[in-house]
Amino acid sequence: MSNQNPEDIQGHLQIQNRTSTLSGKLALIVGGSGGIGLAISNELASRGAALLIQGRHASDKLQENSFPKAKSLGLIDLEFSSPAQFIQALDLRLEDIASEPDIVVCAFGPFLEKPLKACTTKDWEWLTLADLALPGALTSRFLPGMMERKYGRFIFFGGTRTDTVRSYKKTAAYASAKTGLGVLAKSIAVEGAPNNVAAIVVCPGPVETEYLDRETRIRHASLTATGSLSKADIIASIALNLIDAEPCIASGAVVNLDGGFAP
Repeated sequence: MSNQNPEDIQGHLQIQNRTSTLSGKLALIVGGSGGIGLAISNELASRGAALLIQGRHASDKLQENSFPKAKSLGLIDLEFSSPAQFIQALDLRLEDIASEPDIVVCAFGPFLEKPLKACTTKDWEWLTLADLALPGALTSRFLPGMMERKYGRFIFFGGTRTDTVRSYKKTAAYASAKTGLGVLAKSIAVEGAPNNVAAIVVCPGPVETEYLDRETRIRHASLTATGSLSKADIIASIALNLIDAEPCIASGAVVNLDGGFAP
């Protein structure tokens, strides 16, 4: 039988059931129509956020009733070609709603598995633009407004094991770009702290999404300590728990959620 004080239990329940600090905020989810991005969109909706979801063919994949708990929902069918093109097209949509996001989630990022000797100039250019320059451009575009409003949250998604600098046999180009997100988040944490702007990087391991075929799922699961792939909804919940706080003491963190992945 527990000897825990009933008042302590009640206090714990009150913390668990508190109103989310994300409620009523406008969240932009880049790459939010599938995979981890879709899980993040669902979790943000459950916490009462208004959603602005970007994705290729987002309006074909999602409907107005896809997120019944969301305060509002906007869909942006936009394919990435460069950070400048992306921001310009995004600005046109933001003019329509006369608002800017309080929360920016970048769940988009192409993957490449190639040894360094096989990587082309175009490979390096594409990965750097999509995996690092786009998150950076989104930061520079929306950070000033967040600082003026005294609130802002960024979530970036790194790659597997890109929580620190290390060597890679077949994914060095991809990992080089993704590792740079840690510098970006830590810099936002310092610059944004006086104005309640925070940022984190989440580095998931193999995640069970529609993008993995059966063979890849089995192979990746065998390389984790848990023997299974991570669930996208669990990754989303943990990521949002880290920023759903005032003050956000997790700001600047690079969080590894890979289930003990050891390739």
